[in-house]
Amino acid sequence: MTTLVADERDGTAELRDVDAWWRAANYLSVGQIYLMDNPLLTEPLRPEHIKPRLIGHWGTVPGVTLTYAHLNRVIRRTGQRMLFVLGPGHGAAALNAAAWLEGTYSEVHPEVTRDLAGMRELFRQFSFPGGVPSHASPHLPGSIHEGGELGYSLAHATGAALDNPDLVVACVIGDGEAETGALAASWHAPSFLNPGTDGTVLPILHLNGYKIANPTLLSRIPRTDLDALLTGHGWEPMYVEGSDPDEVHARYATVLDEAMERIQEIRDFARLGIGPSKPYLPLIVLRTPKGWTGPAAVDGVPIEGTFRAHQVPLAAVRENAEHRALLEQWLRSYRPEELFDDRGRPVDRISDQNPDGPCMSADPAAHGHTTVGLRLPRPSDYTVGFAEPGTVRAESTRVLGGFLRDALVANPHNLLFFSPDEHTSNRLDAILEVTGRRWRAERYDSDDRLSPDGRVFEVLSEHLCQGWLEGYLLTGRHGVFTTYEAFAHVVDSMVVQHAKWLYMATQFPWRSPIPSLNYLISSHVWRQDHNGASHQDPGFIDHVLSKRPEVSRVYLPPDANCLVHVFEHCLRSRGMVNVVVAGKQPALQYLDDQAARAHCEHGLGVWNWASTDLRGGTEVVLACAGDVPTQETLAAAALLRELVPNLAVRVVNVVDLARLFPPDRHPHGISDAAYSRVFTDAPVIFAFHGYPWLIHRIAYRRPHHDRLHVHGFVDNGTTTTPFDMCALNGIDRFQLAVAAVEQVPRLVDRLDELRSELLARLDAARSYALRVGDDPPEISEWSWPNSTAPRHE
Repeated sequence: MTTLVADERDGTAELRDVDAWWRAANYLSVGQIYLMDNPLLTEPLRPEHIKPRLIGHWGTVPGVTLTYAHLNRVIRRTGQRMLFVLGPGHGAAALNAAAWLEGTYSEVHPEVTRDLAGMRELFRQFSFPGGVPSHASPHLPGSIHEGGELGYSLAHATGAALDNPDLVVACVIGDGEAETGALAASWHAPSFLNPGTDGTVLPILHLNGYKIANPTLLSRIPRTDLDALLTGHGWEPMYVEGSDPDEVHARYATVLDEAMERIQEIRDFARLGIGPSKPYLPLIVLRTPKGWTGPAAVDGVPIEGTFRAHQVPLAAVRENAEHRALLEQWLRSYRPEELFDDRGRPVDRISDQNPDGPCMSADPAAHGHTTVGLRLPRPSDYTVGFAEPGTVRAESTRVLGGFLRDALVANPHNLLFFSPDEHTSNRLDAILEVTGRRWRAERYDSDDRLSPDGRVFEVLSEHLCQGWLEGYLLTGRHGVFTTYEAFAHVVDSMVVQHAKWLYMATQFPWRSPIPSLNYLISSHVWRQDHNGASHQDPGFIDHVLSKRPEVSRVYLPPDANCLVHVFEHCLRSRGMVNVVVAGKQPALQYLDDQAARAHCEHGLGVWNWASTDLRGGTEVVLACAGDVPTQETLAAAALLRELVPNLAVRVVNVVDLARLFPPDRHPHGISDAAYSRVFTDAPVIFAFHGYPWLIHRIAYRRPHHDRLHVHGFVDNGTTTTPFDMCALNGIDRFQLAVAAVEQVPRLVDRLDELRSELLARLDAARSYALRVGDDPPEISEWSWPNSTAPRHE
């Protein structure tokens, strides 16, 4: 194999050029933190040259710029395509500088030109009102990772590498970030990455020793223990350590060359089918001082190499002339006169360090430019057929599984499924008919459908499922995250970060919309017969709908046919967070294929076949959202037909919760006029899948909101029968029917009679369940009246 290391003389000259680029990037980074004018120090620093509010983080920057400089050297020499993921928080000054030096920043932000005026603007806008943040937000070309919340960098890098066989994802991991649970789980990546079909993740664990005020754990454990930790997860650690720039440059170049040779060897062997099935993957441990090349001490207090270098080493520069002199000395230590010409442009020596081809800040996959739409089968080919609504039972997610199986067959290289050990539990077995579960660790004969190239990723970490999927989506591919409803909350903060990224990315036209983040939430609150209260929390939908309306969507399909149509829509969508909640247990089916398609397109509508107000004069509306609430609502409508035959009842079903928002609050919101046509001015008894206050919060400005009465989950959970769960929370058919008759003035004389009858039936059903351990047949086998007995499909 050809060596990548040049002869000593050429190598020394090359490393001097790498050092010059590093100095230029460091100079630009310090300038961003401190300066709003006088960017090239053409005159002595004055207070008005300094930003009034110094907001930024210096401590991690020198290690980041050093790494970027050396990766560019590798790209120039090998032509290797690389993506850069920055894990340490608030390190964007380094990547802004790198992108500006490469010219990409000026291409996507033409106002930040690659000259003196542009350098001034680069400095001024950083952590400045109307400017850019101090972490790697979507403004930064080449970045797919926000870094505002720590812990997800290695998971994102792993997701980006999946199905990208020619890509190397260089992932800088901060040693503070490495203390998070999400990052700690992410070390398992070698057990899932396939070197024959996936790209390679090159982690660079940056041990600079400190967080904002404390030491970092991995920087203080013995090297033997760190080796054991990393090798135990499948990595081959390679060390770069020191504080002398020349020595560190030489060592970094050698280690990176060795790492790249090892990566190529692993790839070649994997594609030839030789070598170990799970090779140890290179990992670089970079140990350099915190705030390296910055002030060694300020006012007699050590700064470089301590936690005090984490943010702004010199804080009172405007007011303190001595500190201002130290800042100027610091900036001049990078010798900017060697790095930029009189017009502020990088000199040729600096520009020559940029790759000839696409550089890391211009990788098209980081900007959504490589996205290819899915080829999806027709939902109509998978829908459940029946003669009458409410007569056939089916497992909705099992029906969806057939659709997703064939979608995978049609898209074998850009569609993946993620789940925390719940794929089969949630009835998606059909997908496993055409693929296996990804697994590259040891296998036993008793294992079930494990495969080194499987398209289903199961790992008992919601953080990893979410992080891998996000990395996959952010680089233009498609996927689905299936999880139990109660534990979707594990990734609450992750979905916040992703939703913010999606919204902010829309502000930059050079970023194309990426495939949506699609959740299938099953094993939901109303069917936890054996798990009980610990598995009963529908609040994830509240959480998502509280985010930017431009990107947040929640769908509650009432049956299998609606589920398939909703999911086809979600897989085709771009730039959204789609949450689809669907049960996995056998349940009644209501809408045929054509009706389901139309209903899902509208997002909500009147079910005339279940209503008795067809001649007008609606006296009460029974509304519902969610599969179990829909069943109980229809059963309540049937009870009212039986007990009050002449009552004008309208049944409304909601699939798309955002339809309930006013149109100025959400782009899916319908007008007040359209809302009134659906819900009329009659009292509304709304049976909701989740917490009832969410509906009130969404619809509080709607006409006649005072007549809206929402029944939902009120945190009365236990291990009990499906019907008893409904009864405990007041969404059962009997309590819904009571609520309806209580709102009809003309029934006041019969109210006590009707209430007594309905509550007696409720008590009988609950007593049966407590005595027998199951719901009575008239509940468990209920179907829409005037139909034959329920059939199963």
